[in-house]
Amino acid sequence: MRRADRLFRIVQFLRMGRLLTAEKLAEKLQVSQRTIYRDIQDLQLSGTPIEGEAGVGYTLRRDMDLPPLMFTRGELTALVLGARLVRAWGGAENVLGADQALQRIEAVLPPDLQTEFDSILLYAPGYRMKQHLRERLDSLHGACKARHAVTFDYTREDGGQSHRTVRPLALTFWSGVWTLTSWCELRDDFREFRLDRMAEVAVLERIFVPKKGQRLEDYLKKMEAAAAERKRLISAGVIPAPEGSACISSPAPASHRASTTLQETVRLAPAGSKSALLDWPVR
Repeated sequence: MRRADRLFRIVQFLRMGRLLTAEKLAEKLQVSQRTIYRDIQDLQLSGTPIEGEAGVGYTLRRDMDLPPLMFTRGELTALVLGARLVRAWGGAENVLGADQALQRIEAVLPPDLQTEFDSILLYAPGYRMKQHLRERLDSLHGACKARHAVTFDYTREDGGQSHRTVRPLALTFWSGVWTLTSWCELRDDFREFRLDRMAEVAVLERIFVPKKGQRLEDYLKKMEAAAAERKRLISAGVIPAPEGSACISSPAPASHRASTTLQETVRLAPAGSKSALLDWPVR
């Protein structure tokens, strides 16, 4: 952990309003007590209002902290549940960010909401999200943002295997499964790939330039058109409506639709299955 990150986390821990000893801070941050004493001294010299002493504990002076955050109980519940879901199913960096966000929120809540914070009984177990998948999610998200091409070996549901080079566009979470939306250079078309079916994933140095017809907004338009056509055919009785079919839509202003709108027809998996199968082909 970088020293700057460690200093930041010390301040977040002290914001919680409880006396914390150097021993406890050292345990949380996995460093020596000597390092904690040195960091505390440096923070105090820089003007951070830390009170306390060695052997007793430290805390951040409340009147110098952020003003209390005012949330409704519904808003607070949504924030806590959202952070818990991120910790359960997010990448390694997301988990750290969610933990820090919860600490910051809890540290500046007024007393009546502190009690509410502790009584939220909505949880999201994350044992199914293995560490290597969390790290893969971080890596692919970075590739999406930096527009780096990616290669990997892929195994389809029917056991077929292939090697792919793709231009990653976005990541989507589907009921316990993360998929990568990309432009596949092998198929010369858009494809979705499940992260848990990838192997030997490598982010290349090669940077791609999004081309018209291969961008995320083009993918979303294509999916919206396919969903609309499917809905029309079902309404006309040309094709039957599959049992458990659902249309997921998140509307947004036209100017933001390329990045925030997703309309997809989803065929739910058979009873007992824990994943959803996209109508869009993955092959």
